[in-house]
Amino acid sequence: MSKVVVMDHPLIQHKIGILRRVETGSKDFRTLIGEIAMLECYEATRDLQLADVEIETPICKTTAKELKGKKLAVVPILRAGLGMVDGVLAMIPAAKVGHIGLYRNEETLEPVEYFCKLPADCANREVFVVDPMLATGGSAIAAIQMLKNRGVKNIHFMCVIAAPEGIKKMQEAHPDVDMIIGALDDHLNEKGYIVPGLGDAGDRIFGTK
Repeated sequence: MSKVVVMDHPLIQHKIGILRRVETGSKDFRTLIGEIAMLECYEATRDLQLADVEIETPICKTTAKELKGKKLAVVPILRAGLGMVDGVLAMIPAAKVGHIGLYRNEETLEPVEYFCKLPADCANREVFVVDPMLATGGSAIAAIQMLKNRGVKNIHFMCVIAAPEGIKKMQEAHPDVDMIIGALDDHLNEKGYIVPGLGDAGDRIFGTK
């Protein structure tokens, strides 16, 4: 079963508290989403493997550590996931960026792919899928399946807030994908919105309604 890490760091909890407030405007919301993604990325990369490398300091030669082998990629789910990309890149500047676009069919309520552009060597990379919210889990499950269909094997999912229903669905669909979550909320309401949540992340990031 996949590992689910709910961040308990005081800085993340503080920033999510400000995110949730109805009076927080788009500029501050965008900044906070990026900062939270950066802090979560620190935790999400905890298990990356290291290799020894010989270097020379101003004093002498020594053995240091560097990331081993696999390169990284961050793949936001459009459009709200874009808000998390800069935060991840602040921690991993060399990461490549892919994009996955999904919309929900209003009749079937199923996610439909409309865009997918990934780094050419994505199958050989450690991939972090990012989206601020994990509600029903539909979009995340579909996005991760799209990656698997293209040969990607090492996938992690990062979000800012999640509902228990979404986590359960994700674990059933993708038991091999670890999840890093800023805050675990209470439930989904009858409209599929996370409670207490923070509203529509895309609208709040981009100032649209």
